Amino acid sequence: MKITIRKDSKGILCAYIPRTDLEEPIVSIARARMWGGLVTLANGWQFELPEMAPDTTLPVTVEARRLAGGHD
Repeated sequence: MKITIRKDSKGILCAYIPRTDLEEPIVSIARARMWGGLVTLANGWQFELPEMAPDTTLPVTVEARRLAGGHD
């Protein structure tokens, strides 16, 4: 599933899912480096992000795998 990750005006990481027109803050990052790990959105959705360079410039659109969790 394509998601766009960016920082909002307060510097908080957010994920936008175009397919559902949903934008939620990222509330949990499983690894010290976000890329290649699991992130959890405020609504409970979890995504496994692809490996990318630590200095990847935001905003960026990636193909992430959604895991079970949260509401639909």
